[in-house]
Amino acid sequence: MGSLENERKTTGWAARDPSGILSPYTYSLRNTGSEDVFIKVICCGICHTDIHQAKNDLGMSNYPMVPGHEVVGEVVEVGSGVNKFTAGDIVGVGYVVGCCKNCSPCNTDREQYCAKKIWTFNDVYTDGKPTQGGFSGSMLVDQKFVVKIPDGLAPEQAAPLLCAGVTVYSPLNHFGLKESGLRGAILGLGGVGHMGVKMAKAMGHHVTVISSTDKKKTEALDHLGADEYLVSSDTEAMQKAAESLDYIIDTVPAFHPLEPCLSLLRIDGKLILTGVTNTPLQFLTPSVMLGESNLKFFLGFHFSMSLKLCVETGRKSIAGTLVGSMKEQEEMLAFCKEKNLTSMVEVVKMDYINTAMERLEKNDVRYRFVVDVAGSKIDDQ
Repeated sequence: MGSLENERKTTGWAARDPSGILSPYTYSLRNTGSEDVFIKVICCGICHTDIHQAKNDLGMSNYPMVPGHEVVGEVVEVGSGVNKFTAGDIVGVGYVVGCCKNCSPCNTDREQYCAKKIWTFNDVYTDGKPTQGGFSGSMLVDQKFVVKIPDGLAPEQAAPLLCAGVTVYSPLNHFGLKESGLRGAILGLGGVGHMGVKMAKAMGHHVTVISSTDKKKTEALDHLGADEYLVSSDTEAMQKAAESLDYIIDTVPAFHPLEPCLSLLRIDGKLILTGVTNTPLQFLTPSVMLGESNLKFFLGFHFSMSLKLCVETGRKSIAGTLVGSMKEQEEMLAFCKEKNLTSMVEVVKMDYINTAMERLEKNDVRYRFVVDVAGSKIDDQ
């Protein structure tokens, strides 16, 4: 086990301004410690959040920025205090790489909600150096935020699970929605959505896909195994499905009305938001307080509310969720291994990344881009 005392440099592809265009950028890795794992990146998935951050959509970006938070790599060296990993292990890194380790969330396996959590990129580590993500040749990560990839799970298949996969698994786990026989829906069929369909089906749920058009109907039903498909603008079909669902996982990373989905929930049903938007969402409060059949009584009123993070009111709930804990990461990977669940991916080289991000913005991918970092040999450039 090495001490990792020498300064290390690597090359990543960084955004330099809100154009979001990435280009090669060589930088020093942060100061290292005994708990650190030095990882040679094999591949990294591309998430909508990478685009939001690279383009400063949320108004909190710092440049230069190397995105990427669905990272799979090989352990090259570990610090003297590392006891979970050894050189040669294939491991993953998600969206969080640090926390205070002392607060209530940290002490109850909910460290992703720690007020002092450190994001994998576009953040500052405890030594003052900026964090940089997985669109890079190598990373240094505290062992607490590293997870082993199960044997037999290909790196490019595992990468999207570290964000898209756990983002779906965590709310199903936390809200007690893992039991067989539930009726659920996935709103939006992208990187997160397609894993939502697969996981919910593997748990024995009756799964409906909700989308704004019928373009993905064949894919949802025939390729992913969904049981039903609803077009949100089809008023008759939506009314027919009213009050039929136990939960909806909303994966849409853009503004959209919530009332149509709320009408589909049964009493005590949950609408769980996973998509990041930079525009407040709105809904009529009677739509969460009353059943669909009673809502018409209140149509003379127009109560509205802006939704910032998480709102729960009445007998229907709207909740937010943020990726998952490291415990849930391990559970999710084990579940995917047991059920033989994999992501549907398109593998690209690093020099294609700007085109891939443009296509992702247009939803022109089935269903996740994964960058072949090792094959791109960016540290040799």
